[in-house]
Amino acid sequence: MITDFSQRLIVQEVSPRDGLQIEPTWVDTADKIALIDQLSLAGFSRIEAGSFVSPKAIPALRDGDEVFRGIRRQPGVIYVALIPNLRGAQRAIEAGADELNLVMSASQTHNRANMRMGCEQSLAGFAEVVSLASGTGLSLNGSIATTFGCPFEGRIDEDRVLQIVDAYLALGMHGISLADTTGMANPRQVFALVQRVLTRVPASALTLHFHNTRGLGLSNVLAAYEAGARRFDASLGGLGGCPFAPGASGNICTEDLVNMCDEMGIETGIDLAHLLTMSRRLPELLGHEMPGQVAKAGRNRDLHPAPENLPG
Repeated sequence: MITDFSQRLIVQEVSPRDGLQIEPTWVDTADKIALIDQLSLAGFSRIEAGSFVSPKAIPALRDGDEVFRGIRRQPGVIYVALIPNLRGAQRAIEAGADELNLVMSASQTHNRANMRMGCEQSLAGFAEVVSLASGTGLSLNGSIATTFGCPFEGRIDEDRVLQIVDAYLALGMHGISLADTTGMANPRQVFALVQRVLTRVPASALTLHFHNTRGLGLSNVLAAYEAGARRFDASLGGLGGCPFAPGASGNICTEDLVNMCDEMGIETGIDLAHLLTMSRRLPELLGHEMPGQVAKAGRNRDLHPAPENLPG
């Protein structure tokens, strides 16, 4: 049971990248920039603003260069770019990304589906990126997809995940993300693995990335927080999913996460009212309803007038 709520929970907003990458409707570059600019005013310290992958692989994010060059950067906000390889890293650096996020799956099968190569090839490519970024001041984050389970291979052994963490650290990564790519994690599993990873990585350098595919997203956040994790990815409206993972529905919803923290007295520094206004505009932008709950139900403090003609 959590007994200390004094430590801030850091939310990294990923809707401009992970949220939009699976959307069938093209979002104009200007609208992406406007989305990020509004998120920059909401109190986030970290925003994953786009990616530099092949336009053929992820056509929805083919304008990453223009997006990064067009956003109004706010002081204290780190703008993160997902990159798959050396060429993507070069483009991200030229566009002004503050941090590069490199992704490899714990599962060989998923890595071949997602990256079109084996894990060993991915690691070799990451070494080239580390060399390129050396001396630039850029931060490098290594994400481990399918950390808690793979839709092709099933449960992932904890030792396999720890081997990849060690390999990332040996390469020179500054941060580590553990990603539940298809929402296969459960709270007990999360608690146990996070405790082990935190013996190698400080909480300030560890990010948890959960999906709510099976309804356990926020439960897994609390389990990781109780184990000592303090930084979490989330997506406005609950947008997102991996295009290369069957059944991968959206990320945990940012406003639902922030609302939960507000109710529990866990500080985030995020303006929830601002988020709700933004989330309620997403259906018009994307043409469909969002899975997030608080934008529909309202906050607990948003009281309603009593029904008329109540009995005395």
